[in-house]
Amino acid sequence: MQSLEELPEIDKAEAKLERLVHERETMGAVNLRAEEEASELEQQITGMTAERDDLVAAIGRLRQGISSLNREGRERFLVAFEQVSGHFQQLFTKLFGGGKAELRLTESEDPLEAGLEIHASPPGKKLQVMSLLSGGEQALTALSLLFAVFMTNPAPICVLDEVDAPLDDLNVERFCSLVNDIAGRTDTRFLIITHHRVTMARMDRLYGVTMAEQGVSQLVSVNLQEADRLVA
Repeated sequence: MQSLEELPEIDKAEAKLERLVHERETMGAVNLRAEEEASELEQQITGMTAERDDLVAAIGRLRQGISSLNREGRERFLVAFEQVSGHFQQLFTKLFGGGKAELRLTESEDPLEAGLEIHASPPGKKLQVMSLLSGGEQALTALSLLFAVFMTNPAPICVLDEVDAPLDDLNVERFCSLVNDIAGRTDTRFLIITHHRVTMARMDRLYGVTMAEQGVSQLVSVNLQEADRLVA
């Protein structure tokens, strides 16, 4: 029990009482459901935490899956790249009657992020990037790459639209020989759209449109193999 000397002064005690009363009044009404609401919030927090953990785990699995796909993609790409590069070198030499060519991955050590450069050396020329070749040489080089990709993953039908347009007669002959060679070694059938007489002469069958009367078009088909047999 405090003695009279230890009791606080009346003014200080009244000031403290007023402060405590004011603090009590500013607290507002008493929430009788506070305990229940706290329990509900705890359950919500527990559920959100579980969902967050599930989401973090899903992100981890997704990253692992992406990493696995990228690794398999790199392996498959490098295998396909080696096959295409091998076919490209062979076809380039065949179309040009010599020379050499190669494909190079550039700008990144990751094959999936790397760029591609085509280096070609027609007979009598040094190895250089494709952009430094002449128009006809670029066309033949592009055809070599096109057929290299096609031979790596062949399809039943291949449509070529005016690919022989920039070529001279000698290179058109080489192009036609290459088409015949690939057609003979695979089950692929080539449909070539062309206006070049050399290409048309080397095909097995021709389809064309004539206009016997003004404004009246007619589709004409000629079997050159059968025509050769009849002539023979």
